[in-house]
Amino acid sequence: MRIGELSRRTGVSVPTIKYYVREGLLPAGRLTSPNQASYEETHVRRLRLIRALLDVGGLSVAGVGAVVAAIDDEERSLHDVLGEAAERVVPRYEETRDRDAAADEETAEDSRPSLVAARAKVAALIDRRGWRTEPEAPASEALAFALAALDDAGHGGFADLVDDYAEAAERVAHADLDWVARNVVREELVESVVIGTVMGDAVFSALRRMAHVDASDRLFGMER
Repeated sequence: MRIGELSRRTGVSVPTIKYYVREGLLPAGRLTSPNQASYEETHVRRLRLIRALLDVGGLSVAGVGAVVAAIDDEERSLHDVLGEAAERVVPRYEETRDRDAAADEETAEDSRPSLVAARAKVAALIDRRGWRTEPEAPASEALAFALAALDDAGHGGFADLVDDYAEAAERVAHADLDWVARNVVREELVESVVIGTVMGDAVFSALRRMAHVDASDRLFGMER
């Protein structure tokens, strides 16, 4: 197909497609003449992935480049490729501090007692559950910041529920990956992870609220 048809099928403008090619996100088409190139279904899949990473995952162009480079590196395991995509849609609190705080403020932030204690709790959780992740991973750091914020707000006891949350998260993670595994093409697998992570969070959050309403009525509804 020509670039015009590729644009129509994907909803991505021709200038944007050319920009993605220049940035190395999208492979160039096969030249059929000095001024014409032909594009394949692989280009359609790659454009879908790029848009999912940008629009749903909120990645930067550089972040998208890192993900597609991982996809194209056939020596990288599928686990590494999926991890490259999933970790980039998790908030990185250290990057926020780099933007918004001076160096001495960053040091003070990192060493505040609640955050130090929260990181220890996260490391212990990982060890206790035998999870194959690292305390320094973005998701681990996000959890540590959340626990520290709870402690700072006077609700540190909420951390006692972390194993209950972890057990529920394991079940959700297995369901997520069972769904992802239905795809066979690497681009489609990564797209599923990104969309599943971002939109799955929204779905799970809504289900949690619904379950709260039900549990509240069962526990406290008789008081009416």
